[in-house]
Amino acid sequence: MSFLRNFIKKDTPEKPGDSKAKAPIDREAAAPVADKSSRPNPIAGMDAAAPLPGSTRKAKIPSEEQRKWHDSASRTTQSRIARILTDSGLVNEDMVKEALKNLGKEGATTIQASLVEQGFVREDDVLEALAAELGMEKISLSKVEVTPELLAMIPKRVAREYRVFPVSFSENEIGIAISDPLNIQVMDDLQRILGRPVKTSIAGEDEIDRYYKRYYEGSEIENIYGQLTEDMRQKELDAMNDNEVELDSDEDAPPVVRFVDLIFKQAVHDRASDIHIEPNRNGVGIRFRVDGVLGEVPSPPKKWQNAIISRLKVLSGMDLAEKRIPQDGRIKLSLPDRKLDLRVSALPSIYGETIVMRILDQSSVMLGLEDVGFLPDNIALFNELIRRPTGVILMTGPTGSGKTTTLYSALSTINTPEVKIVTIENPVEYMLEGVNQVQVNEEIGLDFKLGLRSILRQSPDVLLVGEMRDLETAEIGIRAALTGHLVFSTLHTNDAASAPSRLVDMGVKPFLVASSLQAVVAQRLLRRLCAHCKKPRIPTPEILKEIAASPADIENIETFNIHGPVGCDRCSGNGYRGRTAIHEIFVIESRARAMIIKGESGFRLKRVAIKNGMRSLRMDGWQKVKLGQTSTDEVLRITQPD
Repeated sequence: MSFLRNFIKKDTPEKPGDSKAKAPIDREAAAPVADKSSRPNPIAGMDAAAPLPGSTRKAKIPSEEQRKWHDSASRTTQSRIARILTDSGLVNEDMVKEALKNLGKEGATTIQASLVEQGFVREDDVLEALAAELGMEKISLSKVEVTPELLAMIPKRVAREYRVFPVSFSENEIGIAISDPLNIQVMDDLQRILGRPVKTSIAGEDEIDRYYKRYYEGSEIENIYGQLTEDMRQKELDAMNDNEVELDSDEDAPPVVRFVDLIFKQAVHDRASDIHIEPNRNGVGIRFRVDGVLGEVPSPPKKWQNAIISRLKVLSGMDLAEKRIPQDGRIKLSLPDRKLDLRVSALPSIYGETIVMRILDQSSVMLGLEDVGFLPDNIALFNELIRRPTGVILMTGPTGSGKTTTLYSALSTINTPEVKIVTIENPVEYMLEGVNQVQVNEEIGLDFKLGLRSILRQSPDVLLVGEMRDLETAEIGIRAALTGHLVFSTLHTNDAASAPSRLVDMGVKPFLVASSLQAVVAQRLLRRLCAHCKKPRIPTPEILKEIAASPADIENIETFNIHGPVGCDRCSGNGYRGRTAIHEIFVIESRARAMIIKGESGFRLKRVAIKNGMRSLRMDGWQKVKLGQTSTDEVLRITQPD
């Protein structure tokens, strides 16, 4: 909390950080050594002078023999990548062996892709570990402005053969994204083919493939049309964002203005999901919610209270004079690398207005299902469910359990030009390209019921209803499913099996619930162990029994990757950094439908579902413990006994 503490105490100017960035390794020195006389010449058979990017001459790609040599060099780097990931604590040797067995299967061509597909590690964590080790930049292609001039820098055949994508260019060099940064020979070839020095950044293999198909395989007309559309959309966004808060306050700005900006800066630095401003008897309390847990930060003097709250209300568009009733608003934050939305709520209290700000990051909505936290078998099951033509799929869990993010990931997965998707939400938290999103506005009478009736006249294929909160909304959604639509929605229940009973309690007829409901997914968020300081730990027999470990697991407990929290500078001493999700997927099959019609309890439904192979939340958490992603204490804290 150095930003706020230094500002409040008015100490001497903040000293530059003592931590030193890891020096980039000498990649030439680290490259696999090969006998130059025996290896094929990577540019043999090419034109004497490599064509400049954008020219009409075609760059010749190495022959089949040369590509085989490149593939061999690439395989040589797999052991180095495995060592980097093992040293960083992301994986262990057993995970690497399993990933190597599956190398080449299901499209995984690299060790990192195989590890991700096996569910052992998140792709983002792999890229961060490689970037830190190699002193390179990790880049998201969603932040790259793709123009015809940029695409011309790398010919289509070169991008396809080497699995790279252009990200920038200048007179002196071309910036490219590559998923295999240790393959030095590929970079050498690219420099010779492109005729300019190459600056490499690390990006995900799947992301590079998606962008290649989108921009290189699309027709020229589609690319031009897409660029014009993007330019127009950007102009609209620029007009909307005139009141963005730039986190680069002028030194001459009033102290309170600078302090509010520092609150935002500190929250982003600490990866907070919520900011709480809470007036009390003696001062103004400030707390950040990081990885689901609230923590205090240095507080300003009591005399700043009114000025801070007024500043936040002005930024979020609230009525400054109204202090008696709750108000809602939004703030847009502009950071150097991305833009954030803050959903702001003001609530009157006895010591003044309490402000809570939810930080919404648009990049989180682009997560794949594996990034959301689904284990591989659950990914396959969920993918099958969300591609069904009709029915209701419900997400359940408490507020802040990531239900919206998971549903948006599902919509992104099935979002194609052939599918019309319409959502009705309150509020619309993230914007999805290609999805028609409706914002509830009860002040003018546009509630869920009216909006849902109107949406059905728009001939949608897929609907997302923000929440089934009353009988009429639930009945309309269920009848939409029965008339040929796929409906996603959320419900507040403790587990998946309780959802049918909750709908019946709301007044929906049991036979409608049984005939329309396809599946219910319960979700919780739990903290990830810090990869830099976690230590191996064998749980006690009592804990294994409480966490519902199977007899086979207990017998082979020493073979699993079980760890516990320790605490270090990177995780602020609490042993956890980041969060992942655990899931309970209750698929409604024939026996469950019969039980719902009979009015059986959620408890009995859950017993039957577990016998049929459903993994409960606690069981799913135990799987994450065995993979070394979280601890037994965290699973027991988040879940209830089965």
